[in-house]
Amino acid sequence: MPGLAPPVADERTALLAFLAQQRQGLRVTAHGLTDEQARTPASASELSIAGLIKHAARCERGWTDLVLGRDGALVPAEDEPDGSEFVLGPDETLAGVLARYEEAARATDAVIAGIADLGRAVPVPPGMAWIPAEVAAWSVRWVLLHLIEETARHGGHADIIRESLDGATLYPLLAAAENWPDPWFQPWRPPVDRA
Repeated sequence: MPGLAPPVADERTALLAFLAQQRQGLRVTAHGLTDEQARTPASASELSIAGLIKHAARCERGWTDLVLGRDGALVPAEDEPDGSEFVLGPDETLAGVLARYEEAARATDAVIAGIADLGRAVPVPPGMAWIPAEVAAWSVRWVLLHLIEETARHGGHADIIRESLDGATLYPLLAAAENWPDPWFQPWRPPVDRA
C-alpha cells in the first residue's frame, strides 16, 4: 500500500524499512519546490524544508560515525557552530541537500547491513551536554530507533512548513512524487501562476 512501510520479516529489515519510510516523508515535502521556496521559513522559527533536510543528513552521518567509532561524531561542524545547519546557505541548493541526504541514507543502510548484532554497544561520546551522564553506551538498535524518531519529528515540522507555503500535504505529495497508480488522493499539482 503506497505511503506505508512494506511488510517485514525481521527486526533489522523493519527498522530500516521504517527509517526509509520516514526519510521519504521528509524528502517529499520538498517535491516541486524551488530553491527559494525550500529555504523559506513559514513560521516564527527559521526552520525551512531545505534546512530540515540538511540537518537530517548531518544527523544521520553523525550517528553513523558514532556507530563506526569515528572521532568527532555528533560534534557540530566547525562551519556550523551556531545551529546554521538548519539554514540553507546562499551557495547551497535544494538538489544538493537532497543528494547529501540520499548519500547519508545509503551510508547508514550499508553500515547497518554490516553489523551482525543490533545489540552491539555504541559508546557515548564524553562531554555532550544533551546526553545523560549515567549513559555510557547505546546499542545499534537504539541508534536506529532514535534516527526513526528524529526523522519523523523533522518530517512533521516539514509537513507544517510545506502546508503553510502552498497548502500541499503529505499524501497528495507522495501520490505525485511516486506516481501512484489509482491513488486514494488527488496527486499534488503545482499551483497555476495567475500573474
